[in-house]
Amino acid sequence: FFDTRLALYVYLITIILIGFLVPNSFQFIFMQFISGIITIFSIVNLQKRAQFLFTSVVVFISYSAIYTGLNLIQEGSFSGIRTINYAMFAGSAVLILFAYPLIFLLEKIFGLVTDVTLMELSDTNSKLLHELSMRAPGTFQHSLQVANLAEESIYEIGGDALLARTGALYHDIGKMGQPMYFVENQVTGVNPHDELTYEESARIIINHVIDGIEMAKKNKLPEQIIDFIRTHHGTRKAEYFYIMQKKDNPDENVDERRFTYPGPIPYSKETSVVMMADSVEAASRSLKIIDEETINDLVENIINKQLEIGQFSNSDITLRDITKIKKILKRKLMTIYHIRIEYPK
Repeated sequence: FFDTRLALYVYLITIILIGFLVPNSFQFIFMQFISGIITIFSIVNLQKRAQFLFTSVVVFISYSAIYTGLNLIQEGSFSGIRTINYAMFAGSAVLILFAYPLIFLLEKIFGLVTDVTLMELSDTNSKLLHELSMRAPGTFQHSLQVANLAEESIYEIGGDALLARTGALYHDIGKMGQPMYFVENQVTGVNPHDELTYEESARIIINHVIDGIEMAKKNKLPEQIIDFIRTHHGTRKAEYFYIMQKKDNPDENVDERRFTYPGPIPYSKETSVVMMADSVEAASRSLKIIDEETINDLVENIINKQLEIGQFSNSDITLRDITKIKKILKRKLMTIYHIRIEYPK
């Protein structure tokens, strides 16, 4: 649940305190110190259950090797070695396997999320993602692209890439309720928005965030994933319908609230990156001419507008990070659309 440094810090304090209470305190602290460090670093980026088995084996080997070495140094022979201690080392190793159900329990009690859970959720064959792929295939493909863009961006600027990827996969699940109202799912050429007013259309588009949150809670997704659904549009407007409403009703005082997403705005690097990747990927599909210049302008305009209206003011993302993200998004989009860079002649 926490990073390696915190785990190591707490572990060292614990064994030092216990060392005052046990006989042979030097031997105890030395064995626990070496074995503990090996154990902690063996489960960094825990993503598979099999890592627990590997860690158990590592713990047993570490204890056994250290115990044997210390006895040889102190006694000069194998005669002082007690085989019962190896059985206790094996017992300690087996107890590590019980950490997996304990992790699951702690996740449920305290609302935490581990990489193991994120790996399971990011499986595209999971119930909710499979349902998304069947009911809204265009949205599903869009989510996959956003996940790829967000993951690489987070790798570059530092952050939890797996969390960003998983959040991106689920950010648009609310579109499953009425998939045909979203352009990426309109394959027949029929646009149901033609039969609605701009306010009605905006309400349907905006409600996919609320519907997504309800769907996520119903399926018991972690709050960390639901946050991506809440924040991926921030407090921006459904621009197209807002502009068209103003254009067709120039004398009317348009209520902006009817065209504005409820928010909140992103609060972390991961949620901010998903907002950028989502907007850029969706907008790139509407480009009539796709080349290096149009993609460059698209990325710059969209992200600069988000920055200008304060969508990242609650996030710990920096201008340097945003510059790096822009470069990655441009490069990835050019790769997606198979654009070759034009070399100077």
